[in-house]
Amino acid sequence: MDVIGGLNKNATRMLTGFILGTISMACIMKSGLALLILLYVFVFFASREYVKILEHKGFYPSLKVIWLAEAVFGAIAYFQRFDLTALALSAFSIISFMWVLFRGRQPYIANAATTILGFIYCGWFPLHLMFLRELSSPRFHDGLGFVVMMFTSILLTDIGCYYAGRHLGKHKLAPVVSPNKTIEGSIGGIISAVIGAVIVSYFIDYEWYYAAIIGLICTVFAQIGDLCESLIKRDAGVKDSGDTLPGHGGFLDRTDSFIFTIPVMYYFCKYFVFSNDLVNGMVNFIKGLF
Repeated sequence: MDVIGGLNKNATRMLTGFILGTISMACIMKSGLALLILLYVFVFFASREYVKILEHKGFYPSLKVIWLAEAVFGAIAYFQRFDLTALALSAFSIISFMWVLFRGRQPYIANAATTILGFIYCGWFPLHLMFLRELSSPRFHDGLGFVVMMFTSILLTDIGCYYAGRHLGKHKLAPVVSPNKTIEGSIGGIISAVIGAVIVSYFIDYEWYYAAIIGLICTVFAQIGDLCESLIKRDAGVKDSGDTLPGHGGFLDRTDSFIFTIPVMYYFCKYFVFSNDLVNGMVNFIKGLF
């Protein structure tokens, strides 16, 4: 009976993952409004899960302020108005303090801080996917190929970590935060991600050695994102962020590997792949020193 239950659980997990993956990739390929709606769905549920986790800890961030901030950030991403980012972040940081001031609920500092963390962690970071998808240059029409490279690297990180950890894992990676993760599993995830990125590079006509660097960046921040979400749950004393996704837990549980990876991938591609402005500036600065 336990075996049947295990098979049913794995089948449910695979079916949920397949449906989510298919819908996500369709929206990413379509881009524009479809991608924005997909991201809004994620940040809506992820933010709600985040607030529930923090409430379990005894903190009370404002879900309404978080949702409002994310709605504005989504509009900024959709219209590619990156120049308004500082204004929006400043405005909603002030609003977070005003909410605490007029609501008057303890703990004041923690409630303001976790509200700001909420709309950055659950909203602003993932919404960078809009910016990454819309990148363009004379060589690359858009950022779709690099989005696929990132998704492939993260997926293979999960697979590599699981199988390497299961068969070779002996040394704990972060025993306090996530006791089941091992150094051997982490290395297996890194190797798998780099290989996956190199394979994708062949189809988008990109140098394999640069792709290997991208694969390394993606797998490192995917694993850091996973551990950081575990850190939040561990600190709050909860096992899963939610039960919205059958076989996967909550939206944060399923997408924690993407939250840090997406913005890091965007900035790397923007300044080192689609444009050499930053590299040229650094080189000129070094030349100026001599």
